[in-house]
Amino acid sequence: MARLPSLNALRCFEAAARSGSFSRAAEELNVTQSAVSHQVRQLEQWFSLTLFDRQGRQTIPTPKGQELARSLAEAFDIMGAACRRLAQSEAGPSLTIAALPSIATIWLIPRLSQFITDYPEISIKVIYAFTGHKIDFDECDIAILWGPGEWEGCRSTRLLDGNTVAVCNPNYLEKEGPFDQPQVILTKPLLHDTDRLDWQNWMRHAGVKHAGPSPGPIFQDFNLLRAAALAGQGIALCPRSLIADDLASGRLVQLFETAIKLDYAYCIIEPADGNSRRTDAIIQFKDWLLRSAKP
Repeated sequence: MARLPSLNALRCFEAAARSGSFSRAAEELNVTQSAVSHQVRQLEQWFSLTLFDRQGRQTIPTPKGQELARSLAEAFDIMGAACRRLAQSEAGPSLTIAALPSIATIWLIPRLSQFITDYPEISIKVIYAFTGHKIDFDECDIAILWGPGEWEGCRSTRLLDGNTVAVCNPNYLEKEGPFDQPQVILTKPLLHDTDRLDWQNWMRHAGVKHAGPSPGPIFQDFNLLRAAALAGQGIALCPRSLIADDLASGRLVQLFETAIKLDYAYCIIEPADGNSRRTDAIIQFKDWLLRSAKP
């Protein structure tokens, strides 16, 4: 077998060439930027070639570097697919699902027992995905995220609409209502998810004149916001599709027809080059998700 350069050096180079940045490559590989720079220098010494044109903060692969990066990307995909096939042949089909805490807790997990019943041969693992964090498809097979529908380097399929409406606990409505006009809620506690921007947006769509940020507690994620709304602590903005069970059971009630985030959705996310990675388990799970999301 011909002598090869360091695998670490090849991985660092491919990540830097693909991302166009040593710092992004370092973040992806969970190492320091100086470690990536060191590995790339070692690789250039091994080949006796310059693989990057360094122009200020930009690192642009040379033509030879681009050729090597393309070949390495194909090789790493082949290696990854081979490892996954071997792991599945030994342990049976498996599936790792990355999902935001909100949709995992409220929507996915209550339904997951049906998938396990329908496909008992597939071993399931559910892990957290977090808003703003890039999905690592070496750690998971498929993901469910919230957003306007486009993620760099990924393909997405809309799962649940993001139409977001004002809701509250029915006991809170009976005690504090009626809320016959949107303007009335300005005197009531408003519950905020992450920041106060959604309520400001909702006020504009509802035609409510509002001077500044709405008062009320801010919650770090949607699970906390929903818990506060269920506990009758105020009025919250929630994606209608995600709280459909709460609305159907009467645990929450929708106050007005005004909705925001019409262009947002909970989406199924896969790698853009995922055809070589797709297994029967991924195909079956995606089809099951889409069936489960139908009204």
